[in-house]
Amino acid sequence: MRNLIRQINTPSRVVVAAFLAVILGGSVLLSLPAAVEAGQQASWTSALFTAASAVCVTGLAVQDTAAHWTFFGEMVILVLMQIGGFGIMTLASILAVVVSGKLGLRARLNTQAETKTFGPGDVRRVIAGVAKVTLVVEAVTAAVLTARFVTGYGEPFGRAAYHGIFHAVSAFTNAGFALWPDSMMRFVTDPWICLPLALAVVAGGLGFPVYAVLRQSWRRPSRWSLHTKITLGVTAVLLSGGTVAVTAIEWGNPHTLGGLSPGLRILAGFFHSAMTRSGGLNSVDISQMNENTWLISDVLMFIGAGSASTGGGIKVTTFALLGYVILAELRGEPDVTGGRRRIPEQLQRQALTIALLSVASVAAGTFVMMMVTPFKLDRVLFEVVSAFGTVGLSTGITPDVGTAGRLTLTALMFVGRLGPVTLGAALALHVQTRRFRYPEERPLVG
Repeated sequence: MRNLIRQINTPSRVVVAAFLAVILGGSVLLSLPAAVEAGQQASWTSALFTAASAVCVTGLAVQDTAAHWTFFGEMVILVLMQIGGFGIMTLASILAVVVSGKLGLRARLNTQAETKTFGPGDVRRVIAGVAKVTLVVEAVTAAVLTARFVTGYGEPFGRAAYHGIFHAVSAFTNAGFALWPDSMMRFVTDPWICLPLALAVVAGGLGFPVYAVLRQSWRRPSRWSLHTKITLGVTAVLLSGGTVAVTAIEWGNPHTLGGLSPGLRILAGFFHSAMTRSGGLNSVDISQMNENTWLISDVLMFIGAGSASTGGGIKVTTFALLGYVILAELRGEPDVTGGRRRIPEQLQRQALTIALLSVASVAAGTFVMMMVTPFKLDRVLFEVVSAFGTVGLSTGITPDVGTAGRLTLTALMFVGRLGPVTLGAALALHVQTRRFRYPEERPLVG
């Protein structure tokens, strides 16, 4: 029994302890006088909230990043974002290796067949692969942004490079921090800024397992793993659907897209849809959006990005598996299938468990926030889903939620960042064999 408990809990404990340690270390650094501008006050709740937001790659902020924090403070945030993004991709991918190695032979072979990338002994390759993907995407994004800041806005090269690197890291890690008080609103008409950032967010939200498969057989989709097909397919559907919905709803809103040309409205709609993947940057004023747009954003933020990625949410694979279950039930089919593959019953239960516990977390967080803040449900729900989904978009109420509200959002960011990852690993490892079965009885449903 003791060995079983150790087998189940050790991977989860390592991940949780590592992220807690980094958050606390970052909080200490951001609490130093050298981290805040002269005349600004560094409260412990502000430092803790900012560190948690950076490590959990969320992007919610209670202070203006550029105005409140010094260069040292900004560098701390930059490093925390990089650690958070790289760490979650690496640890989530390594957990897949751990799960594969500690399951029984049949389950291990099934897991490796599903991912087509991971197996015992692959830890070093996983770390190197994540590092390469991170470096390439961030370097390309930073180079494009730097060139644009120099040529389009007359920035000195040093300042342009710093802004380019900071926002490239913020985008790829899906962190959502910006060095301007209006995030990216001043660049809403500039595709050379918005498109690289949006594409970096999408790239960070795919996950290393997808890149590993594409590297091996990107020209032969028939050989892609089911995980890769689901991640790419659902990402494309949500991204395009979100773009159409947001653009259509906000088309005539003079406070968001209404004052832009048709082409720029589509660009802004695409940017917002990409940022709900877990990016957190915004090119229009979120607080002025229609409530219908907030609701659509809530759904997109809750679903999130791909597994073992820098994005948050319940993950697109979880969402797709639940869709396959519903479709099979509506058709009256005995097996749940997707992509001409049968989905194991254990995986169906895992997806359902993660989704329902995530709904419970959002509901509990919303209830607490309604108790401790004076804001209405629509704004509170948006903020809670943004925190749990580690997105970072905000209707503008985060700085005014008070100490209790900050602590609640901090807890939601931490649970939302690590909850689905560690819970998924724990459920995969928690396999028990029972030598008997109880008699069947069917309670009424519906």
